[in-house]
Amino acid sequence: MFPVYVVLTVLTAAVLAYGAYLDFVRHPSIAAIADRVSVPRTWMVPLGTCLAAGSTGLLVGIAVPWIGAAAGVGLVLYFLGALGAHLRVGDLRIGGALVMLTLSVAVLVLGVAVHGMK
Repeated sequence: MFPVYVVLTVLTAAVLAYGAYLDFVRHPSIAAIADRVSVPRTWMVPLGTCLAAGSTGLLVGIAVPWIGAAAGVGLVLYFLGALGAHLRVGDLRIGGALVMLTLSVAVLVLGVAVHGMK
């Protein structure tokens, strides 16, 4: 099960790092989503920082389990918040947030299964 955990963690971390990059450069597609869900564009860099920290935490968590677990919990909360932001304004285009929430939960659960509750 460890190889599955590592592959899924690296994949999730890569997607999160790309999302952080898009936030940092204020990519128009991400700015449009922020506008659609009434999130100020000034939040793009702080939200990108959260994604970057989550990505880094997941990778470090392969070797230091409690950091990975903390990152996983933080990411689950982040994407629950993202879903809430979409639903608050009636935006049902939530596929990306659902995929990332699912990946975050999967990495968190696999990490706990692989490393145990240390």
